Amino acid sequence: MKISKSFKIYIHIIFVFLITKNLFASDDFSKNIVIHEKPKVIKELKFKDFNLQDVDLTNKKGNIMIINFWASWCMPCRREMPSLEKLSHKYPEIKVYAINMEKPNKLIAKDFFQSIGVASLDIYFDPDFKLVKQFKMRGLPISILIDKNGKEFGRVVGEINFMNKDFIELLKRYI
Repeated sequence: MKISKSFKIYIHIIFVFLITKNLFASDDFSKNIVIHEKPKVIKELKFKDFNLQDVDLTNKKGNIMIINFWASWCMPCRREMPSLEKLSHKYPEIKVYAINMEKPNKLIAKDFFQSIGVASLDIYFDPDFKLVKQFKMRGLPISILIDKNGKEFGRVVGEINFMNKDFIELLKRYI
């Protein structure tokens, strides 16, 4: 698969934006979160697992899900990921899917998780970047918040501490 020149430019613009905009996480998570007035229907939610097998959550219902998009070069991703893992341990009813937004490379992804001390989150991939387009993503990290009915009720744009008590209270409203 050949990557177009415009896509490479787009990635560089995102990278520069992240470096300049997200050097440090906000203590006030509300600056990084958007809650939709009306939950948005997700027409399709497909990506790949660590072994590049299909994962289809399109019709999955019953649990709150956090779809977290990250990359190994993303410093805000590096800082927030351990708190996402802690959240998944403390609240197993919240399903977490950490999707690497780089060309699938198992070694780099595993090394990234190991370097930040994340041992229990599963690694997923979106090799064709379909979810970038679908969710109109403009940078990393981004986390899509999905309610029990499989609809997007909000998103986290940028880095947060997922163990922030106000964020947890927000999630509990949807559990």
